[in-house]
Amino acid sequence: MNSGSLGIGLLGLGNVGGGVAQALINNSELLSEKAGINLELRKVLVRDIHKPRLVDLNSDLLTTNWKDLFDDPNVNLIVELIGGEIPAKKYIELALSKGKHVVTANKELIAKYGQELLALAQDTKVNLLFEGSVGGSIPIISALTRDLSANRIDVIRAIINGTSNFILTAMSENNMDGERALDLAQKLGYAESDPRNDVQGIDAAYKLAILASFAFQSKIAPHQVYTQGISTLEPTDFQYARELGYAIKLLAIAKCELEEIEVRVHPVLIPLNHILAKVSGAFNAIELEGNLLERTLFYGLGAGQGPSASAVLGDILEIGRRISTRSQPIKFTELEQFPKIIPIEELKTRYYFRLNISDQAGVLAQITKILGDLGISIASVIQKDSNPTAGTAEIVITTHIAKEKSVLRSLSLLEELEMVVKVNNIIRIEEIAE
Repeated sequence: MNSGSLGIGLLGLGNVGGGVAQALINNSELLSEKAGINLELRKVLVRDIHKPRLVDLNSDLLTTNWKDLFDDPNVNLIVELIGGEIPAKKYIELALSKGKHVVTANKELIAKYGQELLALAQDTKVNLLFEGSVGGSIPIISALTRDLSANRIDVIRAIINGTSNFILTAMSENNMDGERALDLAQKLGYAESDPRNDVQGIDAAYKLAILASFAFQSKIAPHQVYTQGISTLEPTDFQYARELGYAIKLLAIAKCELEEIEVRVHPVLIPLNHILAKVSGAFNAIELEGNLLERTLFYGLGAGQGPSASAVLGDILEIGRRISTRSQPIKFTELEQFPKIIPIEELKTRYYFRLNISDQAGVLAQITKILGDLGISIASVIQKDSNPTAGTAEIVITTHIAKEKSVLRSLSLLEELEMVVKVNNIIRIEEIAE
């Protein structure tokens, strides 16, 4: 083992930070041996030193003053686990400018400012690693930037938010509504007290922006990712989807064809026999299609202390090995700055409509005419539950491939029909070739 040491400063002692700190203390000898250099946790930045914590740390390690980490020449590596944009970005920039290596699991920061921060790391000849920003225990960043770099990646389909996948699993398997499923997720610790980033698809959009950027070698910002959450889904959608041979998932999808890129996060119907349909609970899965690998799936727990700490510790060990072997910092390929992003209105796919209509003759003819006039071809129509008292019925329509722009226009026209009580839902169908 190298006789030197790698001094670590940890920002944040929450769920993941606590797991990293505990591992660095309890498994110090084993981790140091794997890194080829002594790993020493020197300081941990917290808001309140006296706050009760599950992790048992010597109080001398804790500080509320960031200068205790950044001004210490014996702290060579900063591990940022406070999350969010402010003050995390300032801390990472300061660490890199002082020539300190950085490990982070901050998907928002990497999605928004990753290229800027990587350029700063390159200028100061240090490492910036962020495996924990996507997929928890799944080693997807290193796969895309190293192991699969000989491939031309064409398609990404991913379940990359464990909270939303847990909620959708509960709705599908236990016939829960979204509110009850979210409440269960919060009680079990899968969802934060403020779950908006998860249920609105924002968290998945950050992660997809990172994946697509490195897969397609093009800088893709989070605001370029079309994003729709899961709040419109109801238990009946899962029931009807199953009858049609589909599951419903919040899918992050990125495709690159002829240098045109589509990036979108939204609920989709996917065939029940596809492996992504079988990903349940808080698990994540990332499917890649490429010219050499054809189709490959990465699968694992996407959230929680253990999986996230595993990714962070893996990055720490990688930096330790590079220092101990005097290797150059990892260099990431510079990304194209202005890729052509296909707007969601130009998307062509199949669709599922669920409508509440007046239970009388002629309604279906009017609906069919609206869709036909817009070039939307119907694949199937099924009449579901009727309500004799209210004089209404529910119908489910699936379409052949149509353009999103036409479907959005049809939605407006259907809502104007007097015989259409309500357009309950429209969900895209992702057909995946076997």
